[in-house]
Amino acid sequence: MRRVPRIALAGAATASLALVLSACGGTSTSAGSSEAKGDKGLAIAYDVGGKGDQSFNDAAYAGLEKAESEFGYDTADVEPTDGETDADKAQRLASLAKQGYNPVIGVGYAYAPAVKEAAEKYPDTTFGIVDDSTVTAKNVADLVFSEEEASYLAGVAAAKATKSNTVGFVGGVDIPLIHKFEAGFKQGVADTKPGVKVLSQYLTQTAEEGGFSSPDKGKAAAEGQIEKKADVVYQAAGLSGQGVIEAASASKVWAIGVDSDQYEQEALSKYKDAILTSATKDVAQAVYNLAKSVEDGKPETGIVRGDLKSGEVGLADSNPEFASNTAIQGAVDTAKEKIISGEIKVKSS
Repeated sequence: MRRVPRIALAGAATASLALVLSACGGTSTSAGSSEAKGDKGLAIAYDVGGKGDQSFNDAAYAGLEKAESEFGYDTADVEPTDGETDADKAQRLASLAKQGYNPVIGVGYAYAPAVKEAAEKYPDTTFGIVDDSTVTAKNVADLVFSEEEASYLAGVAAAKATKSNTVGFVGGVDIPLIHKFEAGFKQGVADTKPGVKVLSQYLTQTAEEGGFSSPDKGKAAAEGQIEKKADVVYQAAGLSGQGVIEAASASKVWAIGVDSDQYEQEALSKYKDAILTSATKDVAQAVYNLAKSVEDGKPETGIVRGDLKSGEVGLADSNPEFASNTAIQGAVDTAKEKIISGEIKVKSS
């Protein structure tokens, strides 16, 4: 694969894509020709919230950085735009493929129609989609995770940590993907300490309403749950989750982060003492693995799942107070072993 310097990111990349599309008249009928056979490396297109969410999208970017460092090739990452359509997403992915990026990954379930369309037009390019298992094509990898398993462990930790016997769950958008987080969390709480009350709230019905991109909404939801005596609040809300963590810090209760180890996130450093743990899923590793498979000439395709057994979901222990709490650690370790062995079946809805 040709080694060239890295291009400019984000807004500059978006602008360059627009110019390419204008010059080339949209997608090309020569898809799959030499221009799309791997002159460049990994490209990712972000989900709602974009880079800087300290969560899902930033994890994908970490995978891109690792691939760029290891393989020394040209990469691109492109921000979403407000009010964009499926056609806009498809055009973005097709433009990246046309420029020779391979693989091209849509970060988030909302990219499913776009990935399907672009993959048909560029059969020699490997496409990936994070958090969706509905796109079936020979050149598409569905990068999915057993979020409910990590969320179960978060529920175990919350049940062991609560003193008020009331905990909270804040979901960004009321969709099946986020239901998995809630279901696992509730089951973990109930199995660990029956009688603990779980308060649940979804911020919006659709992503377009800002459920994954509005810290103010997350903060208001968490404040409402804290007023009702919740002393541990677990959020699965993307950028909105920053507001949940801020509210927990202000009220001196625990927050549980999501996707990335949010205790270690620089942008959340002033709230880190309120972050008990985070239910992680290794989006970075999944993104890197797909890039490596293409680099090795054996592209991943079909459903590629990360779970507790593979180590691609789990519970972070960066907070020393969490790591040194033997009661919580013992309960979490036992639950993890039982999930991996199949003794505990975690619900996903």
